[in-house]
Amino acid sequence: MNPAERPHLEEIRNNLHARITEAEREGWLDEPEGLHVSLTTAEEKIAQLDARRKRHETSVFPRIPPNRPDR
Repeated sequence: MNPAERPHLEEIRNNLHARITEAEREGWLDEPEGLHVSLTTAEEKIAQLDARRKRHETSVFPRIPPNRPDR
């Protein structure tokens, strides 16, 4: 996943919240269940992006000493 997709995933997540609320309010029987599955997937993808960003920010790269000719 591309980190640049995060804003789009947030938009999808927010829209799903709104659709779930609407489906529950309107009494659409099976609709909320399917929307919850999609919402869970969107939230998992966002969490994966966040975890990847956090790992990248906290990664420690060992310092490689410069090549020196034998003395």
